[in-house]
Amino acid sequence: MRPQHEHEIDKDTCSSSSSNNINNTSSSSSLGEADIKVIILGDSAVGKSKLVERYLIDDYNPRRLSTHALTLYRKNIALGDDAGDGDGNCGNSNDDNSNTVKVDFWDTAGQETFNSMHPSYYYQAHVCILVFDATRKQTYLNLKYWYKELRTYCPTIPCILVANKVDVDYMVTRKNFKFPKENNLPFFFVSSADGTNVVKVFEEAICAGLGQRKYGEKDFLSECLELFEDSPLFDDEGEEGVSSDNQLESSWSKK
Repeated sequence: MRPQHEHEIDKDTCSSSSSNNINNTSSSSSLGEADIKVIILGDSAVGKSKLVERYLIDDYNPRRLSTHALTLYRKNIALGDDAGDGDGNCGNSNDDNSNTVKVDFWDTAGQETFNSMHPSYYYQAHVCILVFDATRKQTYLNLKYWYKELRTYCPTIPCILVANKVDVDYMVTRKNFKFPKENNLPFFFVSSADGTNVVKVFEEAICAGLGQRKYGEKDFLSECLELFEDSPLFDDEGEEGVSSDNQLESSWSKK
């Protein structure tokens, strides 16, 4: 069952102390840990923030984490009384058997260089929405770099590909895009301007994230960070310094 539109928004705000650093989980905020973490990737100006805001409309609580140029949006989503009794993808993920899940949407907020994303952005993500601008060819060509980086940190999480700004020219929906077929990705044409398919994409992402949380394998980054956390050589202060120095080598070349 798809998430219902009726939802309850947590009005608590992120304290200034929690915005100074991103810990290894999204629980650094006063709102507590989310059930689902959705990350949004893609080049600058493809409309990632507008997509999130279009989906949430005014019912969200943005939290700017300036240290790593991130904006987090928290939304409580009601799944419905019969959620989870069908295909298992949108089942209840809460330990208290509640039918409401807390979803965090992570937006890069200007940090849109695919080989400079902080590892914390990918840590414990459950699903990714990968966005390109249907009117700008280069943003499509750069998908392979974004996808490569995503799979470096999160080899198994679901990824949904989105072609945004189709309202500019709906003829673009007739084009044949090879990237989603080659990588076996769900693909949607959307418009953050007029709302085309926006709700559908986010509902699919939330359902996929719930399935990943319940059945998915641990990603590489999570396993590495957990090794550091379990090590007796590191205390609480040492954990804050855990990061990855590995960056992807990429070339900006057109097909």
